[in-house]
Amino acid sequence: MNKYKAIRTTVDGITFDSKGEARRYQELLLLQRAKVISGLERQVKYPFEYRGVKIGSYVADFTYTERGKHVVEDFKSPASKTPTYNLKKKLLKAFYGVDIFETGK
Repeated sequence: MNKYKAIRTTVDGITFDSKGEARRYQELLLLQRAKVISGLERQVKYPFEYRGVKIGSYVADFTYTERGKHVVEDFKSPASKTPTYNLKKKLLKAFYGVDIFETGK
C-alpha cells in the first residue's frame, strides 16, 4: 500500500501504483486495439529546465494520440492532488503547452 492507501497492482507484468490506474491502462489498451487512440506510452518524463538549471520533472501516467491530438493523462484520486502535483501541472502547461487530462476516482 502506498501513501494514498492505493494498492499496487500488476497487470501483464507491469506494476501500477493503484488498481484504478491498472484498470485505466487496460481500458486504454482496448481503445488502442480499436484504433480510437494510438501511440500509448506509460511513465513519460517531462523535464523542467530553465537556463540550464534543472527545476524538476513530471512523469505522466499515460500519453497517447487521440484524433491527432497529443494527450497527457494522469490517474488521480482527490488525495493525490497535492500542492506539488498542482505546481507540476502548471509547469507542464508553461513549459510544454500541455494540459493534463485527469481520470480517477
